[in-house]
Amino acid sequence: MKTTSLIFVAAAMFSILTSAQGATRKPNILFIVCDDLNTHVSTSGYAHIRTPAFDQLAAVGMTFRRAYCQYPVCGPSRASFLHGLYPESTGVLDNTSDIRKMRPGTVSMPQAFKEQGYWTASTGKVFHSTRHEHGDVAWNEFVRFQNDELPVLAEARRAFEAEHGSVEERKNRKAWKALSKRVSGPLAGQTPPGRGPSGLEDAGHADGKNARQVIRWLEDGSYGDRPFFIACGIHKPHVPFLAPQKYFDQYPVEKLKFTLDPPGFWGGAPQTAMVKRFSAFGFELGVENDALRREYMQAYHACISFIDAQIGLVLESLKRNGLWEDTIVVLTSDHGYQLGEHFMWGKVTLFEVCDRVPLIVRVPGMTKPGSVSEGLVELIDLFPTLAELCRMDVPEDLQGRSVVPMLEDSSAPGKEVAYTVVSRGDNLGKAVRTERWRYARWPDGEELYDLANDIDEHDNLARSPERAATLAEMRARLVEIEARAAQGVATLP
Repeated sequence: MKTTSLIFVAAAMFSILTSAQGATRKPNILFIVCDDLNTHVSTSGYAHIRTPAFDQLAAVGMTFRRAYCQYPVCGPSRASFLHGLYPESTGVLDNTSDIRKMRPGTVSMPQAFKEQGYWTASTGKVFHSTRHEHGDVAWNEFVRFQNDELPVLAEARRAFEAEHGSVEERKNRKAWKALSKRVSGPLAGQTPPGRGPSGLEDAGHADGKNARQVIRWLEDGSYGDRPFFIACGIHKPHVPFLAPQKYFDQYPVEKLKFTLDPPGFWGGAPQTAMVKRFSAFGFELGVENDALRREYMQAYHACISFIDAQIGLVLESLKRNGLWEDTIVVLTSDHGYQLGEHFMWGKVTLFEVCDRVPLIVRVPGMTKPGSVSEGLVELIDLFPTLAELCRMDVPEDLQGRSVVPMLEDSSAPGKEVAYTVVSRGDNLGKAVRTERWRYARWPDGEELYDLANDIDEHDNLARSPERAATLAEMRARLVEIEARAAQGVATLP
């Protein structure tokens, strides 16, 4: 694929680092992406949780308060931001499609860095799954971990083997599979989502292993004399909601806070705007189940505090190994997550809590400590931004836009609109956001919310005569951006 040099490089060239020999050296990149993490973090203004590592990074970097994913599902979102393209252009609109088949030859962010001299490595979930992993094309090293065996399962296995022999013996496999499913059921699976204290220590969880793997790379100097691009894919708070007991202890269920939604909300909203995943969590549409909601929220928040602690270890390792001033750090999520808002659970909607993500960026010598930007940004902007900071060539068809001007000046404007889509059968629901409004077009209707006065999106104004002019303007903005997003569309199913 053709490449072209970036049109401009930050005038001050804050990203150029000087080695002891006096030669210019490109900055390192630490890219941390969480899975299913919404804005329930302190840096996003959520006051009911403890995220000191997020706070630590925000204190020396820039927090983007209005960053949005382009598709609120893992596979499509990751294909989008790892390639700097809108989902309609990647052709990845579900968790099974692979961009390498839908849009052959498309260069990913880590591949571009590797091809241009970086040592690249990933641990955990960066590309969507092992089947979607780009492997040696993108990485010099890549690993994925599993949780250690849960203590409750280990105890059951030892008892089973004492009576029947090894669970690996062919004659025992069926019986052990049934028993293990029954024993670990409350903690395992996605339907209904498992949740609860795991019985493991931090280092026994996959994310504990991910953090410690990054630390090993940093301490061992695995990158040699090259700048590095290390991606740390954090699995949590994706279901099942498991974490060590000490993180659950931080969130007594009776002290959890949340906003109740109008019982009749769905009488005034398009029905295709909803997803029925709430039933898998054990809820009924329009019916508040306080005890069950608190149980899930406690587990989700425990997972957030757990991963925050692991991220803190990685940040400390950068400092301990003398890499803090040589490394750009990005901390974000692939999309948000609903915890009962609008009676929805999980993802796959176009509401704020599902589409808005935490985003903190620290560029040594550039970002003003503790700075905050309220400008609109999209996750597809990450690829061109990091490329500019590192003086990289990029694919000429990138649809994201560098946010370096915003990193230099928190008052610099963001994008006029942010765009997010999600599938509904053969159709797409499409949302466009401006500084004040969120508009969505669905197969069976429209939504319009005044985010300045209705951040919880309770009052759909799409049928309000007083908002006819705003509705027309937002419709036009959607038509404009969906045309841009479709440029160079992949071969769609």
